[in-house]
Amino acid sequence: MSKILIMEDEESIRSFIVINLKRNGFDVVEAANGHEALEKLMHDPAIDIALLDVMVPGIDGFEVCRRIRENNERLGIIFLTAKVQEQDKVYALSVGADDHVSKPFSPTELVARIQSLLRRVNAFQQSSQKVVYHSGPFTLDLIAKRFSKLNTAIDLTPTEFSLVQFFMEKEEITLSRDLLLDHVWGKDYMGDPKIVDVNIRRLRQKIEDEPSAPKYLETVWGHGYKWKGTSS
Repeated sequence: MSKILIMEDEESIRSFIVINLKRNGFDVVEAANGHEALEKLMHDPAIDIALLDVMVPGIDGFEVCRRIRENNERLGIIFLTAKVQEQDKVYALSVGADDHVSKPFSPTELVARIQSLLRRVNAFQQSSQKVVYHSGPFTLDLIAKRFSKLNTAIDLTPTEFSLVQFFMEKEEITLSRDLLLDHVWGKDYMGDPKIVDVNIRRLRQKIEDEPSAPKYLETVWGHGYKWKGTSS
């Protein structure tokens, strides 16, 4: 049974989410604020996904996400927010979230987004065979769940790991945003397709010598993105 943490300060909203998650077979951990969420995450490594409301008293959702990512790249993170501005969505992803769901949302949509992220989290944590990819200065070990550049480890979230694996499998092939969205997020993903572009920018911050002038993860204008094992 997958375990989900929900951080939401409004008890009525939190109770509504908890009831619907339990109905769909999830084990649920509740937190009313950022301090409580971080404490429960620290003491319960079995939590698979954290649902974080942005606007909570004390430590807000963005700061909770940043603190999680300082020590844990493997946890799935989804933001729950009433904010609809594009910059807020982009910022949520830039601090380490895997996805965001805007309020109000239906239980069906939320469960679908959780299940989509769980597939990536589970794929990140498990592998049926020993596979190691080598591409230029990069190595991706599916068993150790380790990605490195020139033997220096680079921490990746489950979503970033899935992206890198797909890119390395399709080295030198231009992959469209739609193809990346279907492969990594799933054909049933109902969120903003620009989530692909934001994750690409975040990935470049981790792998490129100069993220503003990418050499390994190139943009093919009008078509998509291409992984190059050797810089051009």
